[in-house]
Amino acid sequence: MAAARADTLGRVGTYAFTSVGTNTELIGLPFDRPLADWPDELIVYVPRGISRHLVRFVELGGQVFAVKEATDRYVVREHHLLRGLAEHNVPVVEANATVTERFADDGEALGGLLITRHLPFSQPYRSLFSGRRLPGLRARLLDALVQLFVRIHVAGFYWGDCSLSNTLFRRDAGALAAYLVDAETGEMHPRLSDGQRAHDIEIATENIAGEMFDLQAAGLLDESFDVIEEVKSLRPRYDSLWTELTEDIVVPRGENYRINEKLRRLNDLGFDISEMTVKAEPDGRLRLHVDTQVVEAGHHQRRLFELTGLRVQENQARDLLADLARFKAKWESGLGKPVSDFIAAHKWLDEKFHAQLDLVPPELRQKLPDAELFHEINEHRWLLSEQRGNDVGRAAAVESYVVSVLRDLPDTRVELSSGPPTEEFEPVFD
Repeated sequence: MAAARADTLGRVGTYAFTSVGTNTELIGLPFDRPLADWPDELIVYVPRGISRHLVRFVELGGQVFAVKEATDRYVVREHHLLRGLAEHNVPVVEANATVTERFADDGEALGGLLITRHLPFSQPYRSLFSGRRLPGLRARLLDALVQLFVRIHVAGFYWGDCSLSNTLFRRDAGALAAYLVDAETGEMHPRLSDGQRAHDIEIATENIAGEMFDLQAAGLLDESFDVIEEVKSLRPRYDSLWTELTEDIVVPRGENYRINEKLRRLNDLGFDISEMTVKAEPDGRLRLHVDTQVVEAGHHQRRLFELTGLRVQENQARDLLADLARFKAKWESGLGKPVSDFIAAHKWLDEKFHAQLDLVPPELRQKLPDAELFHEINEHRWLLSEQRGNDVGRAAAVESYVVSVLRDLPDTRVELSSGPPTEEFEPVFD
């Protein structure tokens, strides 16, 4: 903790700044002023959901941070909750610092500040419904929320106020990945009861229905779309995944392979099991139990990072590993002998991954993360080849994708430009 006294441009105020690590660049912010009075030159403008508290975004050293103003108690509590969720491998925004005990130069008590790192390439839900949409966007949105819900509940976290506005989304190899943004209403427990989980889903269903009705009123959803039926599917989707993760399976005598099938299914869903229990029943059957408190996310992410050093989303990692496997199999077939995974990964990075991305014009390449761009080009190449009846090749696929898709995509990076105050900012939907 750094207890500091601000003295900038003749102002004097006091505050206590506590950071994770050494975020010294944050100390120069005007913590002795109310957040609403921070100078315009500090503020960047980021599309975001509705918040019950004032939020501003600032850019420092090439990174964007969200600053939320609330009471000291709420600020410290939410900071601890976000850090705890991150330790449980739950997808959340990164909590960086708190500023408490703030007083202005005239002695006026000011609210505390929670500082989190803005999630690169993330979008609020309203932005997903403008411009070029993902196919089956509504279903992918609910699937992403269900994945997030299961992860937070496995960690013992009761959200209490899940909504689309409290979530950010990243494209993930054609799917969406959801990240928890607002944890101030949440509670961490050793384990959630069935009643707590059910109540959390009930609140989420009501909130999401309201937000979808808002989308419909804004003309972003067709008037004939049945919002109630759509959001009612959230619960069965959740129950299906929760059962897959937590329910014991009983394996008949001589069918032990079913245990490996179960573990592979969990891996395919993006989970690793660090502990399991197999008990022999009196009739010779085996009962497999997975302790859900030690389930971790990111099986494919970790494997891809181990082989290539790439840090990507889980679905992107699964997609890239599949591409790497095809590349390796083709290379081995030509050589007539096996190749190690690490040697194949090094060659794939140079000759396939980076070589393909290097064909994209530099000014457009940063519109999407590298892994998502690689995935989209591959998908475009497949569709184009299907239409023409032959493989069009890498260069032609990249050129066609850039002209017909990438140039028209919105830039999902943060726009570091002038604009209206962030909490009044609404994306423009044509």
